[in-house]
Amino acid sequence: MTRAKGNVAAHRRHKKVLRLTKGQRGVRHSHYRVAHEAMMKSLSYSYRHRRERKGDFRRLWIVRINAATRQEGLSYSRFIDGLKKAGVEVDRKMLADMAVRDPNAFSQLATIAKGQSQG
Repeated sequence: MTRAKGNVAAHRRHKKVLRLTKGQRGVRHSHYRVAHEAMMKSLSYSYRHRRERKGDFRRLWIVRINAATRQEGLSYSRFIDGLKKAGVEVDRKMLADMAVRDPNAFSQLATIAKGQSQG
């Protein structure tokens, strides 16, 4: 029986790695060994950044909410505290969206929060 050397599998694996590193600069997309290292690094970055993206969006929402609450004469922390005391359960994503798209509804929430923080 002849020995199977796995050429087809290796060729497929190499093609897969080179396909994943398409768009990289220099030899990082053409030489297998360098491309494999670049691919491993890229995949680890993408895994990590998928998790970081959640925090990035939360920070963006907080900045938007803070800007809108300052216009209403409140600070962000007093606004959130007032909403919690009033029992309004709206997440930061929705609050930020309301601040941008529906300022009237947001100002109503701000008055609710003001009433709770003073009383």
